[in-house]
Amino acid sequence: MTKTQLRYLATRYLAPLTGLVLLAISIAVVRHQLQDYEVHDVVDSLRSLPREQVIWAIAFTALGYLAMTGYDTLGFLHLRQRLGYGKIALTTFISCAFSNTIGFALLTGSAIRYRFYSGWGISAIAIAQIIAFSNLSFWLGLLAVGGLSFLAVPFQIPAQLRLPVHSTFGLGLIFTALILLYLMGSATLRGTLTFRKQPLQLPSLTIALGQIVVSSLDWSLAAATLYCLLPSTAGLTYLAFLKIYLLAMAAGVLSNVPGGLGVFETVVILLLSTQLSPAAVLASLLAYRGVYYFLPLITAIAFWGLHEMRQPFKPCG
Repeated sequence: MTKTQLRYLATRYLAPLTGLVLLAISIAVVRHQLQDYEVHDVVDSLRSLPREQVIWAIAFTALGYLAMTGYDTLGFLHLRQRLGYGKIALTTFISCAFSNTIGFALLTGSAIRYRFYSGWGISAIAIAQIIAFSNLSFWLGLLAVGGLSFLAVPFQIPAQLRLPVHSTFGLGLIFTALILLYLMGSATLRGTLTFRKQPLQLPSLTIALGQIVVSSLDWSLAAATLYCLLPSTAGLTYLAFLKIYLLAMAAGVLSNVPGGLGVFETVVILLLSTQLSPAAVLASLLAYRGVYYFLPLITAIAFWGLHEMRQPFKPCG
């Protein structure tokens, strides 16, 4: 069998089969995770919240996932690859919904992107570069928003977190310095850097600024989703909560636990314990899991299933 025939078989049969297997595995993992997390608690928490708060949370979630589509869109612009926004948005939404909830972004998100983009004629090298570009963009938002907020109003980091710094001011300095270095490199350098073992050419300054804007929106809207689900209190503003959210989410992401499950909640409850009761915060966190993670994931599974059913298996020859 020639290489051309093998490539044809891989495109027509192996790629769709891989997508279906990954989809089935993902559904099984989600079912197991939902059982461990007691979904009825999430439902009960949502029911106990005022409808207006839930509507606002869903709206912020939708805007957040819309902002996420900018990651791959900028990646395609940077690589000068052509693909319709609708296809990019579909792929990015499904990829982010799975990786946000299940975790292991390099496995789930990368596999989904390869499954979709390869079927639309994008090369494996270009897909790998887009994945690296998007992962880097995700962290740029944390550095930008976290750097500014940690520097503007620093606060003491609880000793229980065991971080090498005792105040967010130090983190703010580090984050801001990294952002400035990245922007300077984008403005002056035209070489390549390696991000998570993937070669990545530095984008133009315009695209670099776009990365920061898109990712900052992503992080800010995610924080707004949880903020509007918290019990109303005069002492907690959105900007004050944003710093807590960023620190907690960074700890959850770095733990590589699926969705930061447990780590994120612990940090949020700990940092809000002086202003809100732990029981009230936990109820809001359960509702946040339902709105920001499970609702988009269920939607993504439906979209992916419909997409796979529309892909015919064509006989070779």
